[in-house]
Amino acid sequence: MNPLSSPLLADLYQFTMLQTYLEQDMQQTAVFELFMRKLPPGRNFLVAAGLEQALEFLENLTFSTEELEWLASRFPPHVIHYLEQFRFQGDVHALPEGTIFFPNEPVLRITAPMPQAQLVESRIINLLHFETLIASKAARSVLIAPDKQLVDFGMRRAHGAEAGLLAARASYLAGFSGTATVLAGTLYDIPIFGTMAHAFIQAHDDESQAFEHFARSHPDNTTLLIDTYDTEAGAHKVVALANKLKIDNIIIKGVRLDSGDLAQHARNVRRILDDGGLCDVTIFASGNLDEYKLQTLLTARAPIDGFGIGTALDVSNDAPALDCAYKLQEFAGKPRRKRSEGKATWPGRKQVYRMFSRDGCICGDTVALEDGDPQQGTPLLQPFMHAGKRLRPKPSLHALRQQTLMHYQSLPTTMMTMDCADNYPVAISTTLQALAAQLDREQLKRDQ
Repeated sequence: MNPLSSPLLADLYQFTMLQTYLEQDMQQTAVFELFMRKLPPGRNFLVAAGLEQALEFLENLTFSTEELEWLASRFPPHVIHYLEQFRFQGDVHALPEGTIFFPNEPVLRITAPMPQAQLVESRIINLLHFETLIASKAARSVLIAPDKQLVDFGMRRAHGAEAGLLAARASYLAGFSGTATVLAGTLYDIPIFGTMAHAFIQAHDDESQAFEHFARSHPDNTTLLIDTYDTEAGAHKVVALANKLKIDNIIIKGVRLDSGDLAQHARNVRRILDDGGLCDVTIFASGNLDEYKLQTLLTARAPIDGFGIGTALDVSNDAPALDCAYKLQEFAGKPRRKRSEGKATWPGRKQVYRMFSRDGCICGDTVALEDGDPQQGTPLLQPFMHAGKRLRPKPSLHALRQQTLMHYQSLPTTMMTMDCADNYPVAISTTLQALAAQLDREQLKRDQ
């Protein structure tokens, strides 16, 4: 059993509610929508990601014999009988991965019999929340350094193996060049990058010898870590070694800096390399980097060609969670509305319509009812699954990445910086507002 595809990857209350739904014959169609209530501090937008994993989860959702036996000790036979035959038979509408979106806009909508739609809640949130979180974080570095090589270095400090893999996927989708995580390369066909560790240098008695051994083992991909002892001295050793290796047609491609004042070291190393005739050797930097430090290095005009971004990316350290929710919007053909203080929802099945300015930039969205509420603009939610079956072939991650990069081109300049732009206008249609007010009035009458 793969625990990451298990239907038991859910909160207990999904099963307790399912039992009651069955006993009360509440199996009519339910509509749930996943949305974000607000942007994290410092963010101007979010990037939708994780849909492919969610669809795969829904498409293959079944209960194994072992899982049913475990549940049978906790739930009555009629629940187990229902779960024995369980298959997701619902519809899925969603924003395509890579779509830029904002608070109160549905990212995903599930339409299915109530027990099914409720049971999948926890894992669906889990998948879309995490990848959207990481893709939105990665997008900031991509926009700050669009012409630089950006590599995900964060698996070793990610919160678990799956988080490391999905962070590699989400960051590549958002525009990163690749990842250091080998398994992500095999699973998702993401370009993989790597150099060497300080331990490799320390294992040798001589730093120059370590450089040469590595270069001869990897003649087509030689990037040398030069800051184990003295960064500038290491750069001089690279120049000396390069002349020696030329005899065997081995070319050093790059050097990596991982500590200290990266900007100043990069300037010194660039000068040493250029003076030694190694103008084509690139400089790659790593070491507790994030988009803020990246911006500082670029503002200082540090001659760095690429960056490895690790922990800060894979745990999204400045915004480790999104305020997201998966809420019931319609049941048994009737719109439903939550009125909790500070957490009220907009009822009914909804669509998001996006307007563009004359120069092609996004300029405003409207959240409206899907039916009977016509709006101008491009509808963003698209159908991806009907009756539990996919409606379109699985897209390649490379195609999704290109799609994401195209979406960035529609961002106003003010939203592409690290500074907080003015709130992007997301309007709630008057028809939707009227429906919410009507439901509020009806609820007040019932409460009296």
